Amino acid sequence: MAISLSVVLLLAVILVVLIRGGSIKAGPAVVAVLFGFFLASTDMAPSVNRFLNSIADTINQISF
Repeated sequence: MAISLSVVLLLAVILVVLIRGGSIKAGPAVVAVLFGFFLASTDMAPSVNRFLNSIADTINQISF
């Protein structure tokens, strides 16, 4: 839960920065948000979640 909430907040901040910076317009941003929303309700959602969790675990195991 903590990882998914962190990812959502991070992506929201990136989206706001891209919109404010002019890199992405509001229309494509809305389409991207809707795509993510509807993707979460498909059968692919658990696979995407496992993939993102494996990336987070890999990053977490990196020691500096």
